[in-house]
Formats: sequence, C-alpha cells, structure tokens
Amino acid sequence: MITWPAFIKLDGDHELFYIASLEQLQSESHDLIVGEQDCIIDAKGHAYSLLTYTTTELLERQQGIYSLEDVTQLIRAHEFHKVQVCLTKIHFVTIEEAIESLAFELG
Repeated sequence: MITWPAFIKLDGDHELFYIASLEQLQSESHDLIVGEQDCIIDAKGHAYSLLTYTTTELLERQQGIYSLEDVTQLIRAHEFHKVQVCLTKIHFVTIEEAIESLAFELG
C-alpha cells in the first residue's frame, strides 16, 4: 500500500511531479503518456509501476527500495535541471521530507 506523499518519476526525464494523495494521482494520471520504466515513489521509498496504474488503476509495487540518498539524488538532478537551487544545500532527514520539498513548486 502506498504511503503518501509520493512523486512521479518518468524514465529519462529529470522532472519530478509531487503527488499528495490517491485522488491527485487519479486526476493527474489521465494526462500522462507513460512507459515501462515510469514509476511513482512513495514516502517509504517504495516504487510502483505507473504503466500498470494507467491501464488497471492498480499500483503494482516494483522490486527494490529507493533510499533517502537515492531520492535526494533524484531531487538534486531535478533542481539542477531547473537551475534554481544550490545543490549542496539540498539535504533531507527522511524520504517523506524530501518528497514534501517538491510540493513547494506547485504554488
């Protein structure tokens, strides 16, 4: 079972998309064109297949877990791509805190 918040990670793209809840995922996923490697990563570091979700509305958990360091690196790459934040200042205590940092981009 997914632990919210989460973010969408599209394969080959540094842009990440913050998702606060299942309801938001349901509303946002209709506009996405997804591939086999695209996934949603939750606050515990579990990854779920986005391709499976868009065809069946079931979140199929993938093997392996993203560590805090893995999630931090994804967020650093995301921020580097936007060229708006000093990467050395990006540090988090938990995966949930790291994901929540993406929520500020919505405003």
